[in-house]
Amino acid sequence: MARLKPIMIGDIKIADPVILAPMTGVTDVPFRKIVKRHGCGLTVSEMIASEAMIRETRQSLQKSTWDPSENPVSLQLAGCEPQRMAEAAKLNEDKGAAIIDINMGCPVKKVVNGYAGSALMRDLPLAASLIEATVKAVKVPVTVKMRMGWDHSSLNAPELARIAEDLGAQLITVHGRTRCQLYKGSADWSYIANVKGATNLPVIVNGDINSIEDAHEALDQSGADGVMIGRGAYGKPWLLGQIIADFMHGDTKADPGMDEQLATILEQYEDMLSLYGTKVGVNVARKHLGWYTKGLHGSAEFRNEVNKQEDPARVIAMLREFYAPWAERDAA
Repeated sequence: MARLKPIMIGDIKIADPVILAPMTGVTDVPFRKIVKRHGCGLTVSEMIASEAMIRETRQSLQKSTWDPSENPVSLQLAGCEPQRMAEAAKLNEDKGAAIIDINMGCPVKKVVNGYAGSALMRDLPLAASLIEATVKAVKVPVTVKMRMGWDHSSLNAPELARIAEDLGAQLITVHGRTRCQLYKGSADWSYIANVKGATNLPVIVNGDINSIEDAHEALDQSGADGVMIGRGAYGKPWLLGQIIADFMHGDTKADPGMDEQLATILEQYEDMLSLYGTKVGVNVARKHLGWYTKGLHGSAEFRNEVNKQEDPARVIAMLREFYAPWAERDAA
């Protein structure tokens, strides 16, 4: 059975290489802070467009902030112009980012049509120039997140990993799908072994890791040095800590009690209202409330009602009411 060891990203030691994936619209500061508290080796910011970072748009500034508890934190950038990527990387380094991650894996049409994200896997010379410019612009380590390739006829992740290593990147993360798969089908963890064999850098396996058992299987198949958890953490910010407890210490860490889960949700909700403002915060938080309550008796009806609410005080009251019977059952 696979075990994990600490890894080095440049001169930064990651004692527990169980990493929270960057997910646009999900891994904001309120969510990352909670994941970190429950146990997480490294957090990565939401993807930030390099051009927006340079212009310091409101959204880019929100995405490029972090809580001190996250240190060291990785800031992820996307772009297709080497000098703009370099400039954005330097801005984040100056703000205190410990690691700069380059997105070469995002499959979303809006990003790909701008020749960023996974579109770069169709243009390795451009990908190389982006990595080179970013590495030269900063003193902090630069990492690269990619997919297996654009499609199954061009699985070039091993080649891109070698290029990244030669240009000074310090870690590779691979999502076990092609761009054309988007999020369909299943992640191919075994393919990532080809990337591991192509580079001396630490390699992180990503995609469809939703449980401790998945993490073991992903590591066994890939031979990777760590795991990155994305959608598996939806509504379960404690999952990464549970994986760390199992892999690093051989311990079983139970889910928090329902009273603690409620306290976690309320803390995240209040933080989201503070970050985004009331109107946007209420809307952005709805998906998180859905993920947290999924699977609990009456959750579908609860979501239908709570998603109609615009008043955060009413939402909080409904959450307390919904969780009360579960907390009482735990206490009995």
